[in-house]
Amino acid sequence: MGLSEEIKRRRTFAIISHPDAGKTTLTEKLLLFGGAIHIAGAVKSNKIKKTATSDWMEIEKQRGISVATSVMAFDYNGFKINILDTPGHQDFQEDTFRTLTAVDSVIIVVDCAKGVEAQTRKLMNVCRMRNTPVIVFVNKMDRNGNNAFDLMDELEKELNIRVRPLSWPINQGDKFKGVYNIYERKLNLYTPNKQIITENIEFKDINSPELEKHIPEEDAQQLRDDLELIDGVYPELDINEYLAGQVAPVFFGSALNNFGVKELLDCFCQIAPTPQPTQTVEREVKPEEENFSGFVFKIHANMDPNHRSCIAFVKVCSGKFERNVNYKHVRHNKMLKFSAPTCFMAQKKETVDEAWPGDIVGLPDSGGTFKIGDTLSSGEDIHFKGLPSFSPEMFKYIENDDPMKAKQLAKGIEQLMDEGVAQVFTNQFNGRKIIGTVGQLQFEVIQYRLLHEYNAKCRWEPINLYKACWIESDDAEALENFKKRKYQFMAKDKEGRDVFLADSGYILQMAQTDFPKIRFHFSSEF
Repeated sequence: MGLSEEIKRRRTFAIISHPDAGKTTLTEKLLLFGGAIHIAGAVKSNKIKKTATSDWMEIEKQRGISVATSVMAFDYNGFKINILDTPGHQDFQEDTFRTLTAVDSVIIVVDCAKGVEAQTRKLMNVCRMRNTPVIVFVNKMDRNGNNAFDLMDELEKELNIRVRPLSWPINQGDKFKGVYNIYERKLNLYTPNKQIITENIEFKDINSPELEKHIPEEDAQQLRDDLELIDGVYPELDINEYLAGQVAPVFFGSALNNFGVKELLDCFCQIAPTPQPTQTVEREVKPEEENFSGFVFKIHANMDPNHRSCIAFVKVCSGKFERNVNYKHVRHNKMLKFSAPTCFMAQKKETVDEAWPGDIVGLPDSGGTFKIGDTLSSGEDIHFKGLPSFSPEMFKYIENDDPMKAKQLAKGIEQLMDEGVAQVFTNQFNGRKIIGTVGQLQFEVIQYRLLHEYNAKCRWEPINLYKACWIESDDAEALENFKKRKYQFMAKDKEGRDVFLADSGYILQMAQTDFPKIRFHFSSEF
């Protein structure tokens, strides 16, 4: 198969949602269809001592939440599917924002009872900024929730996008009978079972009296009325509008009971975009270019705790990536070759000889060679853009709680910060290290992982800070003057850049007024 055929069969997407909407469960079921796993693990059931495939870190199994993006690849009906299961919890949203730069489309999972929640709105804003195509999966239809038409209105209003249902529920909660697949004109009858796939019945003519043989008369009549209303209210799906991020197809189902998932996957394979061009600082990179290029969008420390290994996740943007071929690390300006690149099934990984645009490749990184945002190419100096670190909102001093393990602690902090889970600043006034995060839960995760993966004990000490912002100026004297005046509040980030630690909104505002020649940045990409 040549480059263009390989590109055509690739689908790379992220699954995003508010915590507990069923994102990880949906990922599991998609893997089940791809034959990538053979039994689905109920994420939170204590009776089944098996956890979700994509939640493999110890802390994820304990909490029943995802704290890091997992990458999984499988083949389905001739397509190569790359799924990125992202954390839903807002404390890990930065990982999710970065992941969205590496995908071509998105599936948003919405709980039918809770509707659109805060985190979903935020993530949708990121998709809108990038015009990423979106499909919505309304989950948990086997539980009592909002009326389907009310949900459609809510999706349009809250996500600020036009919607078009491609499947429609027949009742819900205890009376849930199944869904009618509008896209394929099939009736899917619901049998609650977590492991098997329910039956589909071809049903082109919804007005045929045959329908009453499968579902009760009142449900059949309601379905006919609903479908008539849908055709009157929502225009036919225009694939180009979907690809431009202007309209979102909507599916209904129950991920836990494996219902409505196959319809979603089949339609997704047909309409979702193939790998798209990627913007660099210098030019637009097209997937069908002969020369390889790709960027690091995520780094994960300790995929295998026995080996202390870091893995850099690289999204292939153009050309063909090959094992044992020299590629240029643009930031270091040196050639590197990789003897053991891997592809993933969550934590399980296998060596790959080649990868194509849209694929995610894991490159072993023991010496801290890679940083988030690094570019690899066949030789061209290009720089991919759009991978920011945001200004943290919570801060604590990190202190060593076991003097014998100072080395392990330093190594642990360095590797975890390279992952982008949080940011470390060194206070210029007292030399102490400050960890900045966007959410409280990250402090617990860092402490837990330092102890269990690096055998290093840390403790947190309070510090009263409002914001960290990166500063720069074209006037060297003004910059020096600012740093002298604010000496107690100056720090360096891990790249050695100047960071101003403001302890209140008022102080920050005053600094911006008093020093007009200083530029204050609230994300590290400038």
